[in-house]
Amino acid sequence: MLMERRLAAIMATDVVGYSRLIRVDEEGTIAALQALRADLIDPKIAEHHGRIVKLMGDGMLAEFPSVVDAVRAAVETQEALAEHNAGQEENNRLDFRIGINLGDVVIDGDDIQGDGVNVAARLEGLAQPGGICISGSVHEQVRDRLDLPFDDLGEQEVKNIARPVQVWHWLPEGSAASGPTATGAPLSLPDNPSIAVLPFSNLSSDPEQAYFADGIVEDLITALSRFPWLFVIARNSSFTYKDKSVQVTEVSEELGVRYVVEGSVRSSASRVRVAVQLIDAENSRHVWAENYDRPTGDLFDLQDEITQSITGVLVPALSSAERERSLRSTRPSLDAWQSYQKGLAHYYRPFSHKDHAEAKRLFDHATRLDPNFADAHSMIALMGVYAIRSGLSSYSASIDEIIAEAKRAAEAAVQLEDGNALTHIALGIVNDRIGNSETAISECRTAAKLNPNLAQAHHELGFVLNHAGQLEEAISCFDKAISLSPNDPSRWNFFLVMGMSLHGLGEFDKAIVRLKQSSQLRPVAFWPFLGLAGSCVGLGQMKDAKLAIKEVLARKSDCSVEFVRHVFGSSSAEHLTRMLDHL
Repeated sequence: MLMERRLAAIMATDVVGYSRLIRVDEEGTIAALQALRADLIDPKIAEHHGRIVKLMGDGMLAEFPSVVDAVRAAVETQEALAEHNAGQEENNRLDFRIGINLGDVVIDGDDIQGDGVNVAARLEGLAQPGGICISGSVHEQVRDRLDLPFDDLGEQEVKNIARPVQVWHWLPEGSAASGPTATGAPLSLPDNPSIAVLPFSNLSSDPEQAYFADGIVEDLITALSRFPWLFVIARNSSFTYKDKSVQVTEVSEELGVRYVVEGSVRSSASRVRVAVQLIDAENSRHVWAENYDRPTGDLFDLQDEITQSITGVLVPALSSAERERSLRSTRPSLDAWQSYQKGLAHYYRPFSHKDHAEAKRLFDHATRLDPNFADAHSMIALMGVYAIRSGLSSYSASIDEIIAEAKRAAEAAVQLEDGNALTHIALGIVNDRIGNSETAISECRTAAKLNPNLAQAHHELGFVLNHAGQLEEAISCFDKAISLSPNDPSRWNFFLVMGMSLHGLGEFDKAIVRLKQSSQLRPVAFWPFLGLAGSCVGLGQMKDAKLAIKEVLARKSDCSVEFVRHVFGSSSAEHLTRMLDHL
């Protein structure tokens, strides 16, 4: 029997986190989805000559005779949904992902089947919340017909499809969605064991004890990260789930990991109780669980015991000697550690004078409580350089005095704990700031080697390589940082310096894509718009360059080329000079 076939544009759509929404409010979620379909989605499909093939719970499959119509319908739908969601609480909003493919389909009554449909479904799974992924065949048809900023994600391996699929991604203008595919790559599971440690619940009556629970998790992540055969999601991405009710399967999909660690902490002045469980997210199977009740003074022994238990379960044949390599080489006093954790709580908030000053005060206090606490010295060094980079400073001292203090702190940190990646990051970026490029690169390479799962190490290595003009390697470092921390609130900075590196290579179109991603993720930042201005000049788009500068001055009214030159420091790399010339 000869099967009937036709060429069609296929659109696959689904709701992000639908199972979680149903769990929170089943009737309300179903009613909201039905209303959106009736009032917005179905009419848009019909308006652009599409046909709804079938509904699949939270998903939908539609076909269009025209690729251009399919993409227009998808874009207008997502823009309307973004406007609708703008006034909604986070727990009530329905975010959609859309995938579009042009392919040959098999007609089965009113249904359609075949690889063309399967590819559309896989593309939908790669899209960011609020975004659209299209195949290379679709992009070929619409690139000269629709003026839309699609981001080239390259060829991607997708499940049950024999050949890689060329993928392009679009987001509404001004979107700051936080899905993992902002990285430009699907989050498939790596070959080696992959794990995310989620924030532990604080069961203490005192909400101030939340930092104590966060500190335990942060130390666990650091300890696990030291194993090069593990793929460990960075702290900043894990903590986007703080105070949220999530399914481990959702975490697995969003972060690209197989194993998830969950837990809770109840602490008092004298004791700490910790419950920990390791879950295989592929099948929601509990692999290991344990409860601990110890004196507070045994906290660091407890952390080491949990780390060894987890790694021992993941790789049973691993020798105890190898597991012991993850343990901290030095232990701070508990008071210093608590002050340090409070400082981190302020440090991880959006950059402000008030939080910066409080974090600095707490890190200083930690070093006074324990002068041998290497991490606290490292953070003092990092904060000095970061303040100068950001054009903000809570210091009353001069720039030279800030750098001198940062240099003393970084050198002290390395002397105290040479096997700690954070200390070498601190020394690396201080040396970059004072123009010692080779030392800066060497120190950041050491940090990445000591802790291959530390996204910050790869980002800072990329940063100092960018300053030195080694742009191709810098870009690969940012790719690595993004894969290790796909939901990182600071990933706008990853995209920023990646865009600057692409500008330096003369790839202005690609630079603009990354810099726009950076500006969408961090709308209040002025640096992405500086990069956009330089890249637009590189393409001769002077009108767009002037608009970008207008956005810069709206965010930093005193910004000037001299300020940019000062932040670039003493580097004379050709690509930085070109950026200054463009500005």
